[in-house]
Amino acid sequence: MRPIMRTALLCALLGLTSTPVRAERIVNAFADFAGLDKITGRIITFSVSIDEMVQFGTLRLKARACYTRPITEAPQTDAFVEVDEVKLNKQIDRIFSGWMFAASPGLHGIEHPIYDIWLTGCHDSVAPVRETPVTPAKPATPAKPAAPPKPAAPPKPAAPAKPSTNTNPSTNTNPSVPAKPPAAAKPAPKPAPAKPPVE
Repeated sequence: MRPIMRTALLCALLGLTSTPVRAERIVNAFADFAGLDKITGRIITFSVSIDEMVQFGTLRLKARACYTRPITEAPQTDAFVEVDEVKLNKQIDRIFSGWMFAASPGLHGIEHPIYDIWLTGCHDSVAPVRETPVTPAKPATPAKPAAPPKPAAPPKPAAPAKPSTNTNPSTNTNPSVPAKPPAAAKPAPKPAPAKPPVE
């Protein structure tokens, strides 16, 4: 029994206990979101700087904090988000204020009759590698019309045509040689008139 007690005492003195070590969370400057417009079916990805207001449809979204874990830890990305809805009468209602988790988008995602918004990640660089940045609170501009197709290169001149000896107009393939007109077709013989029935 003595060796076990010595080992336990030694571990306690050295701090080698079996308590789990938690990695510090990493504070990020940008939060990445995806938004679904249920009417058009389009999903738009966008990044939001911390404490910046971005408008998605009639919703205004502001990320207050976005945290990730080191690469050596299990991925766990979360953000504290505030979402307001701008009504037709310009009234602003807070519809969500809380934590979102990238690993569980359905747990605390924004569910609205027209829009859904969920957290996809966090990053610390100015331009995310996998997301398309969205200009804050500006309406979408109409798409530019497509440029007209470029004209095709002019065709190369054909070699001079050789005179054809073909006289059949249906098989003459050389347009520079006039074909003989087709022979006039003989009219079909007329049928004999029907005899009136005898009474």
